[in-house]
Amino acid sequence: MAEEASASKTELADKLGRPLRTRKTAELVARKLRQMIVDGQLVDGDHLPHEAELTAHFSVSRPTLREAVRVLEAERLVEVRRGSRTGARICVPGPEIVARPASLLLELSGTTVEDVLIARESIEPAAAAILATQGKEEAFDELERFVDEDIPRAFAEDNFGAAVARFHLRMVQLSGNATLALIAGMLHEIFEQHTIAATRSRSLTDTEAYEANYQLFVRSQRRLIKLLRARDAEGATAHWQKHMVVARTLVGGNLDRKVKDILD
Repeated sequence: MAEEASASKTELADKLGRPLRTRKTAELVARKLRQMIVDGQLVDGDHLPHEAELTAHFSVSRPTLREAVRVLEAERLVEVRRGSRTGARICVPGPEIVARPASLLLELSGTTVEDVLIARESIEPAAAAILATQGKEEAFDELERFVDEDIPRAFAEDNFGAAVARFHLRMVQLSGNATLALIAGMLHEIFEQHTIAATRSRSLTDTEAYEANYQLFVRSQRRLIKLLRARDAEGATAHWQKHMVVARTLVGGNLDRKVKDILD
């Protein structure tokens, strides 16, 4: 009987796997501080209270608190300046925190520029629809100023490609959809570098075609803003979908080029 009971316990242990590990105190402290950042109790630029105050508040030792802060530092939620008397500073990350790792994954998978552009063609028209239905007039004014001021200036300075990429990204950001904005931010550098290279190459080889494309881009952007102001979500979606497909054709470049070759 004893042997059967022992065998039964062994079998049960095998099914259950390893014993559950009690969460470390430092992880619990890091979790609480992280939640304070998420809830807005600690905002970008704030400094964490002094060590003595935090150790007393959480009833933990100084090494435990420092381990918790290192967890947040690894997550890029705080910035620690060694030797500073002000302590750790809250640093709320933007899309750039995932942009580089995401780009690395695309590089490792052999992703092409065309693959990235097609993905953007799925993201941006959806953002245009949201912007048309939920966007504020201030957002439309910002886009219009961009087209009236930033785009012509960039064209004159032979930096049209970078300005085009910023317009695309800003339009998605202004939609207010954080998820779409995050994805667009992840792909921004790839799109920007490709557009810069393609437009500059076109400007050197065919100035007349380059200027014609510039005028076409501007007219298309103005058309988008007009549809947004009219709250025409369906029209804005259809127009921007067509815009991006045409832009992929006009800007051209080597669409089979690997992402890794752009970012190297």
